[in-house]
Amino acid sequence: MAGDSDRPGAQEWVPDRGGITALRRAAPSCRGCELWEPANQVVFSSGSAHARVVMVGEEPGDAEDRAGEPFVGPAGKLLRRAVEEAGIALEEVYLTNAIKHFSFVQRGKRRIHQKPDLGQMVACRPWLEAELQYLDPGLTVLLGASAARQVLGPGIKVTKQRGQVLTRETTLGDRRFVPTVHPSSILRAGDRRHDAYAAFLADLRAVAAAL
Repeated sequence: MAGDSDRPGAQEWVPDRGGITALRRAAPSCRGCELWEPANQVVFSSGSAHARVVMVGEEPGDAEDRAGEPFVGPAGKLLRRAVEEAGIALEEVYLTNAIKHFSFVQRGKRRIHQKPDLGQMVACRPWLEAELQYLDPGLTVLLGASAARQVLGPGIKVTKQRGQVLTRETTLGDRRFVPTVHPSSILRAGDRRHDAYAAFLADLRAVAAAL
């Protein structure tokens, strides 16, 4: 694995005009870090460029890497169910990730999710920054600590600030963000899954109320 200093980052592959359509077209060519090579494909985003809500996860998983679309695996299905149950129309939601390629370790025939390292997060950040600039949503939901830190920096504490509407200064002016857990954490909650889902749903209802 290359050292962080050896990674060129994504900036040179990010087009400076053309909106979300141009970003989606350019993303497969990105060589900003080494994750592109073992992955099947880039998984950029889904949803309308005019969506009112952007939801940012950590990275695509195995199902997403095979399909080329974010949040289509078990965690994604749970997220979509909760979004609708919270009273948010799915057509008003744009789904994306902080990292655009699946990071994994191979164990036999299985590909196991591997948390992206700091260098990979930094390398991929220009894509997400460009998305948020073009989209300028009414509210951005940050799913999990990696997404929250990618957007708001290392000071954000999801466990303490989840479900809160946070106003932060951006290059576009003051904008609103809601941190919460990643839906995959609910799937790992075991016999606490019901309570974990209820808490997640409460966070999304706070998003719906803020809209």
